Amino acid sequence: MRRISCAAGLLPALLAGVLAPGRARAHAPDTYGLGSRGASMGGALVADATDFSAGYYNPAGLCGATGLGLSIGYAYASNHLRTNGRDSGVRDVHGLSGGLVAPGEVLGVPFAFGLAMFLPDDGLSRIKAIRQETPRWELHDDRLSILFLAANVAVRPLPFLEIGGGVAFLASTRGRFSVTGRADALSPYDSALRHEVDADLTSIRTPQLGARVRAGDLGFVGIAYRGEAKLPLSIDARLQGVVDFAGIEVPLLYELESRTVDAFLPRQVVVGASFQRIEGLRVNVDVTWVDWSAYESPVARTRAHLEAAPPPELPIDLPDDPRPTSVAPLRFADRLVPRLGVEVLAVEAGTLREVAGQEGERRAIEVPLRAGYVYERSPVPPQTGVTNYVDADRHTMSLGAGVVLNRPLEELPGSLRIDLHGQISVLPEVVVEKDNPADFVGDYSAGGTMVNLGATVTAAF
Repeated sequence: MRRISCAAGLLPALLAGVLAPGRARAHAPDTYGLGSRGASMGGALVADATDFSAGYYNPAGLCGATGLGLSIGYAYASNHLRTNGRDSGVRDVHGLSGGLVAPGEVLGVPFAFGLAMFLPDDGLSRIKAIRQETPRWELHDDRLSILFLAANVAVRPLPFLEIGGGVAFLASTRGRFSVTGRADALSPYDSALRHEVDADLTSIRTPQLGARVRAGDLGFVGIAYRGEAKLPLSIDARLQGVVDFAGIEVPLLYELESRTVDAFLPRQVVVGASFQRIEGLRVNVDVTWVDWSAYESPVARTRAHLEAAPPPELPIDLPDDPRPTSVAPLRFADRLVPRLGVEVLAVEAGTLREVAGQEGERRAIEVPLRAGYVYERSPVPPQTGVTNYVDADRHTMSLGAGVVLNRPLEELPGSLRIDLHGQISVLPEVVVEKDNPADFVGDYSAGGTMVNLGATVTAAF
């Protein structure tokens, strides 16, 4: 919580932001993946994530960690989304990711604790408001305004079964501002006004659950559930004071309330398998059900009220309170998202070494190569009416590589892993044709590309 005094020029900007509808979106791990290994394999890791990224993909996989692991990474996504051939101004996405995994035993039962996070490096929360008639990339614009943090635990009650769960934390914004004092209409610089802004960053919690089953020599089968999260945006404004117009004083009170959903994360159920029958080769297949039909409109619900007490000799009629914004229904559709990821151990070099937590000996240097593909059908219906929530189907191709140094130091009996990834998403152009030829926006086309690059370093002890 912070309280500051601000200049009078802030007030119109805040009012403009409150009166316009807010914007809802998902968050970075949903779109770009968490960690370089996951990003390079198309996010197909529900049965094959055993490092910090299991805190997003499937918390049960934490039990597969071979030892204490620490990870840190960075990713930068450059978004080039266009409307009518012109850049739509969708912000680039960049920030830090990382976490830890701490395995152990309790009463002879293997368990693990894990933390995972994504931290945008350009602010923990952002407010941006646009009228519902204005074309905007609803599911991609400004989604990195959300801080993601997850804490999970996992256990292996049977040799072939791992189960886990925890809570993901997201950041939401709540604010209040007020103006009090005396305003001189003819001599503004002689006004005496006091402005206060209170803002705080609150946390929203959403559950995560998962299970992973070993299918003999074939590999693993996994399932994960991610709960729905709504990040409310609440802003209250109060203006109270006296307006002085040529010696005539008019007491005035103006109150404004705005309530909207600043971000929405739909429920997801992921099932998948990791085929590991051939040594040095992993083929992962995931299918994710996304509950987009529950998506809530980002349009702000506002209430405004004006009171004034002009002198009886002034014939002033106050306007009625404004009518609330008419919110058009969205009718988004659920979607199934298929994902494919492949990892092959391309290079093994150096002497054989014993590595903590792993059976048998491993070569000193290993180089895995990775590739992935994701198809995401747009859940947004044709925008033939008053709304303009722009979206298109998304095809994502990814590549990656890693360098694993096994037992590089006596102080590091596990491994040091450096992973790189690159992604390109292609959104084929779509054409929106309005039912009303006199529509304010009119027909338009939309499409573009998204490029994501990053690296992650993991130390396993």
